[in-house]
Amino acid sequence: MTRTQPVRRRVGGPRPLAAALTAVAALASLALAACGGPTGLDDLGRESPSEPVETTTEPGTTPPVVMCDDATVSYEPGGTSSELSTLADVEEIRASGTIVAGVSADTLLLGARNPFTGDLEGFDIDVVRDLSTAIFGDPDHVTYRVITSGDRVGVLESGDVDVVVRAFTMTCARWEQIGFSASYFEAGQKLLVADTSDVTRLEDLDGQRVCAPAGTTTLDRLADYGAEAVPAPTHSACLALFQQGRVDAITGDDTILAGFAAQDPHTRVVGDAISSEPYGVGVGSDRVDLARFVNAVLAERVADGRWQASYDRWLAPALGPDVAAPVPEYGRIP
Repeated sequence: MTRTQPVRRRVGGPRPLAAALTAVAALASLALAACGGPTGLDDLGRESPSEPVETTTEPGTTPPVVMCDDATVSYEPGGTSSELSTLADVEEIRASGTIVAGVSADTLLLGARNPFTGDLEGFDIDVVRDLSTAIFGDPDHVTYRVITSGDRVGVLESGDVDVVVRAFTMTCARWEQIGFSASYFEAGQKLLVADTSDVTRLEDLDGQRVCAPAGTTTLDRLADYGAEAVPAPTHSACLALFQQGRVDAITGDDTILAGFAAQDPHTRVVGDAISSEPYGVGVGSDRVDLARFVNAVLAERVADGRWQASYDRWLAPALGPDVAAPVPEYGRIP
């Protein structure tokens, strides 16, 4: 039942997605189209909306009060995923027959479409599949909505997806708009440069053009290093600009840059991490019980070895074996 199509539930739609895909991704899309299977066409670019999506609080309800001293603190599960499966948020998803997930289709190792099978796969996709299994007893009751980095908050505010699992860094500013699970991975911001470049750290970027996806925390930090920030809709669009010689480097999470280096042998990842990027599963601000359920599933993934197996398959070859799952932080009050 895995699908990639417009979906059910609340008023509003996703904000359009625009990107210039790399040659590899473009060839993969063509191959998939020829096979008649699903493609990541949401990443190919469409017209801009005439109006932004507006969200309102239902009459008689009070939105959660967000207190944020630490963006990694989420809600205590208070039970196992089985015990929490009767919560209203989870029952709503079960009744629909599918969990709708906002994901990437072009971030190798995290969320990318396999050009031979047409399936989405990667470390983030494993999280989505485990959520589906916990709700339906089957990993394939998923409707994937392919989104850009800049769309992550918007599709949750509009209610167009149930969860966003897309290298989504938890920040206090984002907590003011949406909710998060506990952190399921901690990345760090580094640089991707040509193998002939003299740049070895972000401090070497003064005056250089550096790309990062719009709406990301990585883009905001470039001003501190004297670089000219070049925003793009997606990570693949940054890679296309880099391969065309229009930017000198790409900055982003080491997980994402590792995927780029795997695609392009003439690049390398450099520098020490200048940030901590805790990834959380995004949920709507009013879906605290869904966040509690997701936290139970994430804890069970670590306890039974699924987290480690997923890391070893996707990220260990690029980031090394000595990486552990983050210890969840609970205590946020709805």
